[in-house]
Amino acid sequence: MTISVRDMTADDWTEVEDIYRQGIATGNATFEAAPPSWEEFDGEKVVHPRLVAIDGSHVVGWAAAGRVSSRCVYEGVLEHSVYVSEGARGLGVGATLLDAFLRESETAGIWTVQSGVFPENEPSLALHHKLGFRDIGTRERVGKMSYGPYSGQWRDVIILERRSAVAGRS
Repeated sequence: MTISVRDMTADDWTEVEDIYRQGIATGNATFEAAPPSWEEFDGEKVVHPRLVAIDGSHVVGWAAAGRVSSRCVYEGVLEHSVYVSEGARGLGVGATLLDAFLRESETAGIWTVQSGVFPENEPSLALHHKLGFRDIGTRERVGKMSYGPYSGQWRDVIILERRSAVAGRS
């Protein structure tokens, strides 16, 4: 597998949406029961960085983020998501993609990238720790699942953050 990373475009949405659905099906990626439409996704996520990992001509992963607040004091803080297709999991795609996302976020002036991860999603936790994220805390019973293997169960979410060593230092 030879992975390249580039900016996500609207033309990538069909494959991005499919990878999003694969993550949802695990029950350990999100509280969402279905992906949003492209229009919703595009409106909720910052344009840069918004990346896809490509193997050959196929999207095998994506990373995108939204602002945590519209208040100007939080302009350098994003909450991100990273998803990898079923067939590409465990092959380093997530690390390549998230590393590129973090580098580009710093170039864009982002000083904090955060995420919420279910404790059961051990591969995601390991990936984030590998790339310098630290656990901030656990939001206990923060949401109740409406679908999948955890349907009807309250779920905890571990909050992770990575502070830039470059952006937001002056």
